[in-house]
Amino acid sequence: MSTKRNALGKGLSALLENANTDITNTRLEGDTKLVGSVSTIEISKIETNPFQPRTQFDVDALNELAGSIKEHGIIQPITVRKLGYDKYQLISGERRFRASQIAGLTAVPAYIRIANDQAMLEMALVENIQRENLDAIEVAISYKRLIDECSLTQEQLSQKVSKQRSTITNYLRLLKLPVEIQLGIREGDITMGHARALINIEDPDKQLAIYQQIVLNDLSVRDVEDIARGAKSETASTTKSKTEKKETAKTALSFEQKQMLDDLRAVFNAKVLINKDEKGKGKIVIPFKSDNDLKRILDLLDA
Repeated sequence: MSTKRNALGKGLSALLENANTDITNTRLEGDTKLVGSVSTIEISKIETNPFQPRTQFDVDALNELAGSIKEHGIIQPITVRKLGYDKYQLISGERRFRASQIAGLTAVPAYIRIANDQAMLEMALVENIQRENLDAIEVAISYKRLIDECSLTQEQLSQKVSKQRSTITNYLRLLKLPVEIQLGIREGDITMGHARALINIEDPDKQLAIYQQIVLNDLSVRDVEDIARGAKSETASTTKSKTEKKETAKTALSFEQKQMLDDLRAVFNAKVLINKDEKGKGKIVIPFKSDNDLKRILDLLDA
């Protein structure tokens, strides 16, 4: 327990202990609850944080957490700020807050803080970054918001989140990749290692072509790094490398074709790819994850 608390370093714990955002053991006029203390607060009196950077919550994970809360209660209190008499706003712990509602709780334990909007945004973003299951794009977006909306330099940000400045720079560079590749990172189709290798390629069309190769051929990070450096020779080509060279020459899709691609992905619920050459010839690729997934796709094709 103590190890995790210390691991926050200059991040969330430093923000919460900042004298500008926390008034310890202060009782507001007309209220029985102490600011800086842990109190039981009715859920109906807590509103969600408008600065919450996280927009997606896994339903199964929330239900699992709700089951745990039903059996064991909330182990770690949420954190709220005081808005007025008997009115609060969530700072951190939205998963616990949502799961508590699913579990049917009417009240939850909470740390009470006083914070202005700037401090609220910083605390919400830093708390979001500290989550273990965050994908690289979510981290990058949170870093960018801290820099843009909280007027921080990369050096100041590195101190707040206890990360090297070079690490922050690498995450921010991910946001320069084409949107399709960013979605691939979020959905786990490629790793951050793949993405960092793609960043070194300046042409967005080539980035997309190689991204498609990664998905179709399960290329390693080293493969992508070799392609990015142009290090693979023709004499050492394999079936995979021939495919890579062929795919690299594919032309970009038109706006109308991209819309068709989106429609196909919606129909098959799969990462459908369209590869087209300069003459307009090509192929549609529908990847599947298992035998059952393949059967599902075949049933859709037969329908």
